[in-house]
Amino acid sequence: MIKIPGKAKIAIAVALVAACAFGGWKYYQSQQAAKAQKAIETTAVMRMDMKSTVSATGTIRPVDSVEVSSKITARIKEVLVKENDTVKAGQTVAILDGKDYESKRDQAQFKVTNTKAKFDRVSYLYSIGADTQEQYEDAAYNYDTAKSALEETESDLAETVITAPMDGVVVGEPKTAGTMATQGSDNPTVIMRIADLSKKQIQAKVDETDIGNVKVGQEATFTVDAYTNKKFTARVSKISQTDTSNTWDTQSSSSSSSSSSASVIYYYVTLDVDDPDNELLPAMTARVEINTANRDNVLAVPISTLKTDSNGSYVIIRNPDGSQENRYVDTGIYSDEYVEILSGLEEGEEVVSTYTATKKSSSSSKSDHPGGPPM
Repeated sequence: MIKIPGKAKIAIAVALVAACAFGGWKYYQSQQAAKAQKAIETTAVMRMDMKSTVSATGTIRPVDSVEVSSKITARIKEVLVKENDTVKAGQTVAILDGKDYESKRDQAQFKVTNTKAKFDRVSYLYSIGADTQEQYEDAAYNYDTAKSALEETESDLAETVITAPMDGVVVGEPKTAGTMATQGSDNPTVIMRIADLSKKQIQAKVDETDIGNVKVGQEATFTVDAYTNKKFTARVSKISQTDTSNTWDTQSSSSSSSSSSASVIYYYVTLDVDDPDNELLPAMTARVEINTANRDNVLAVPISTLKTDSNGSYVIIRNPDGSQENRYVDTGIYSDEYVEILSGLEEGEEVVSTYTATKKSSSSSKSDHPGGPPM
């Protein structure tokens, strides 16, 4: 049996302890590195077909519609159509009580007959020099005035017959017989509404941040609550040149201007609707997606991986050796989840999607304000 000196024993023990400590430290380091690797989630830069849309909400309405009202004030005597009836332009749809107007017409007719007889008499006397020119002119004036009054009463009497001004369908219940129909430019009685339901539109409100992407002729899809599993199509036909509240108008009051400045600005966009089966009804709420751009086979990354700072947009790249770097990129269109990359990345590169960074990369991008989609 070999005796080991005491000093040698100590040296061996120290070496064993050191070896164990080093092994334990390396194991700890490998475990921490593994945890760090697991904590960092990445996604590959890939190619895909992308579509950019603008969302809006609007109301379905007929392209052509009219409110039928009376040019005179009279009680409704008879309504000849009902809701959902199809009518033709010129068709009689209601009749007003015309007794008062018949009486006025008869009185006007009597006055015409009377003034004509007087005019004929004065005209004869004037022709033989028995009456003056002034008497002749007065008689002619009274006769012409009576004829004008008769024409007016006959016109009013004709207005007791209400006709449809256009082809269409009666929408909503018409007024009932016995209702007083009043004339007026401000608030006349609407006897019925007629609309051409073969052509419909959507009047949608688009946010000012999106209106620049909307162009006439763009295709759109929309849904309505009545047909939750069906998508309808439409096309942009008009874009309003003023916002919905005319907030630019300097003639508006200061109070309304201050309240408007604090609200969101919207613009009306009109879309022509495809509805061959006539399923859509006026006033339905349409949730519209306007297709503003299409890109085929483009590089893209999730919007959640994109960050911005004062220098622009960037993503965090994980290199094959596990290191990370910030890479500035040029972006194109946005979809709901992805953003097009015009330059700065190559297909297959790994982009960090968890925003978990090493101490080095964290300190180097301390002033970059990471986290969130581009401003």
